[in-house]
Amino acid sequence: MKTVWIVDAAYLYNFGRSRPNGFDYLKLKNELVKANGGPLYESYYLNSTGDPNAEAQNAFHTWIKSAPPKGPQMRVQLYKLKEQHNQCPSCGTRFDRTVQKGVDVAIATLMIKLAAQGIYDRVILSAGDGDFEDAISYLKSDLHKEVWLNGAQATLSADLQCYADRVLWLDDMGSSIDR
Repeated sequence: MKTVWIVDAAYLYNFGRSRPNGFDYLKLKNELVKANGGPLYESYYLNSTGDPNAEAQNAFHTWIKSAPPKGPQMRVQLYKLKEQHNQCPSCGTRFDRTVQKGVDVAIATLMIKLAAQGIYDRVILSAGDGDFEDAISYLKSDLHKEVWLNGAQATLSADLQCYADRVLWLDDMGSSIDR
């Protein structure tokens, strides 16, 4: 069975921030390989970046592309950040923040495109946003693909969980994925 792993990097980043030592992508991939019962056919890392030339980011992206045993060997797809202008409804204070632009659409498109091309039989999605519900429903109902979710109990949408053939809880992986 060919399995593809697709990562919403912002989702895993937020999970990592909740852990004292963060987590390691290579160790996480090794846990997913064990659960899968064999190697992953392809792995994708999708994220946004504000400064594509930042030295630390470039080093991380080089590492994440690297093959084992050095790195997790993931294909990296980066998108731009956008400025979001906000106003506090209570006090009226204006503030700006940067948010991802296009990553969720890219993940949904990638899942469907690869499935339609027959690239995989099973997808493991490391994401928790309920916005993926329509894409996952289509994968299962129309394209007859197996969908595994990989997420945290506190942040994995029930709208996705109800479609999952299996949920691989990050919380249960504990020290085996710690940095």
